Amino acid sequence: MKAYLILEDGHVFTGTSIGSRREVISEIVFNTSMTGYLEVLTDPSYAGQSVCMTYPLIGNYGICYEDEESLRPWMDGFIVRELSRVPSNFRTQDTIQRFLKRFDVPGIAGIDTRALTRILRESGTMNGMITTDGSFRLDEVIPKLKAYRTGDVVNRVTCTEKEVLKGSGYKVALMDFGAKYNIPRSLNERGCEVTIYPSWTTAEEILAADPDGIMLANGPGDPKENRNIIREIRKLYDSDKPMFAICLGHQLLALATGADTKKMKYGHRGGNHPVKDLSTGRVYITSQNHGYMVDTDTLDPSVAVPAFVNVNDGTNEGLRYRNKNIFTVQYHPEASPGPHDSAYLFDRFIGMMGGKN
Repeated sequence: MKAYLILEDGHVFTGTSIGSRREVISEIVFNTSMTGYLEVLTDPSYAGQSVCMTYPLIGNYGICYEDEESLRPWMDGFIVRELSRVPSNFRTQDTIQRFLKRFDVPGIAGIDTRALTRILRESGTMNGMITTDGSFRLDEVIPKLKAYRTGDVVNRVTCTEKEVLKGSGYKVALMDFGAKYNIPRSLNERGCEVTIYPSWTTAEEILAADPDGIMLANGPGDPKENRNIIREIRKLYDSDKPMFAICLGHQLLALATGADTKKMKYGHRGGNHPVKDLSTGRVYITSQNHGYMVDTDTLDPSVAVPAFVNVNDGTNEGLRYRNKNIFTVQYHPEASPGPHDSAYLFDRFIGMMGGKN
C-alpha cells in the first residue's frame, strides 16, 4: 500500500506503508546510527517524533527483544529507505514489520532518505504527517502540521510507580524522565541499589529515603515544558547530594540553577558524535539523541562551567558544578546503541558517592 510523508514546508514523499496504517502527525528527525535500530525504536526520548534512519538498509538482523531499551517503542513513526523483509541473525526473534504492527507504529519505506535528511539539515527540524490517504489536500494538512506540539511527553513515558533494583552497594535515586534500561542497569552492574522514581516524585520523598546519590535521566521534549520537575530538581540541587545527570536531566538541572536552553536546528542523533573533555583534552565517540542544548552564554560561572564540548559544532556537551559533587553530560554514557567510550562516567559518579571527586 502507498504511504505519504508530508512536511510542513510542503514537501511530499511517496513510498510504501510499513507497520500500522494509522495516520500520525509528529516532529520529523533523523538518526545517523548504522546499527541499533531496535534501541532507537524503544528509546523513550523519541516520544512525539518520527525518526528517519539515514542508513539505507534497516531490519536486516531482525528484532531481538533482549536489546530493547524499554517495554515498547515510543516514537510516533518510522522512516526508512529500504526495509529488509528477511532478517538474518542467529538471535532474531521477530521481524521489524511485525514489531511495528504489534505496537501500532506507522512507518514509510522506499523514500529518498538522503533528500529528506538534507531538507532537515538545511531548513531545520519540522513537523510532518505519515498517511496512507492519498486524497489529502496540502492546504488543509499544512496548517495542522504547523500547529502540532509534542506537549507533555515526559509524563507520558515515565514509569507509573517506584521500582527498586536490589544491590549491595551505594543507594541511587534515579528520576525517570524517560530512562533507557541501560542507565539503571549500568549502575546496578556496579553494585548500586537503584530506586527508580516517576517524574512527578517530589524532592521531599526522594530525600526522605536518604540516597547516597541522585541521577537525573534522559527523556523527550522541550525541557522548559517541565516547570514542576525543574522546581523539584532545584531542591535536590540544594540538598548537596552527589548528582549525575544525562541528556534531558542535564538540561533540566541547568534550568533549575538559572541557565537557559534553546532548540537546535536539527539536533544530534546518532552513535558517532565526537565529544572533547575540556579538563583532559581527550576526545570520546558518543551516542546522542537530543534536539535542545544548554546555552552556555547564560551560565553563572560561580555555579557551573562547561566540562565537555561537541567537536563538530562547538555546542555544550556537559557541565561541572562548582562547590558541588555534581556533573552532567548531554550525551549517553550508557550507549545502547553506540560506543562504550564514556561508560567510565558511571564509575566517576560512584567515586563521588564514596567521597572521591
